[in-house]
Amino acid sequence: MTPIAPVEGLTNVRDLGGLRRTGGGHTPHGVFWRSENLDRVTARGWDQLHTAGIRTVIDLRQQAERERTPYSAPSWLSLVHVDHDGLANRGFWTDYWDNGLVGTALYYLPHLAAMPERTLAVLDALASAPPGGVLFHCMGGRDRTGLIAMLLLSAAGVDPEDVVGDYMASIENNVARAASENRNCPEGELEQLCHRHGTSTEGAFRNALAGADLAGLLAQGEPATRAAVLTWRGNL
Repeated sequence: MTPIAPVEGLTNVRDLGGLRRTGGGHTPHGVFWRSENLDRVTARGWDQLHTAGIRTVIDLRQQAERERTPYSAPSWLSLVHVDHDGLANRGFWTDYWDNGLVGTALYYLPHLAAMPERTLAVLDALASAPPGGVLFHCMGGRDRTGLIAMLLLSAAGVDPEDVVGDYMASIENNVARAASENRNCPEGELEQLCHRHGTSTEGAFRNALAGADLAGLLAQGEPATRAAVLTWRGNL
């Protein structure tokens, strides 16, 4: 696993570089970063993100979430909003929202099948970002962020165990984050929820990783997006 970057105000941030690729070598550093919401980033933290080379942030949250926990991006940063959820599709979310499954990887494959355009919009934003590192985030940096990270790491041919390890790192980091914010951590409840569906937090993610059709998804998008994703913006 790549080390967590020292960014003041964040507990679940990391560079997706340094992960083992099945064909040899590692993913390049400084291209894609993932994190939780940036509302707690301090002035020093923003300086650390700038020093790390990040020049674009892609916010995957809904409008209501952005209004509830906003943050002001520095002038040197390009901020892009892409609502990944798509709550207007009530038929889909009936089976995943109120029952808590939205907080697990159990919704990944159904969401990709029902609303591929939501994920493609994120990949388009990643592909078209100006030069520099790109950080993407949701609220906890766990599941919406985890889905996008899963696809990017798959595109780079990362060893599946390292992809799983990256996802599970967010589980561990969220436990630490809950402790730092003096609040209850939901990870135990989410694990029990997965058990009731015949799997586990890790097992649900492994199933999503094995079942995701990245090639089919990218075929529905623009050729430029496909090329940028598969080459990690020309860095592979």
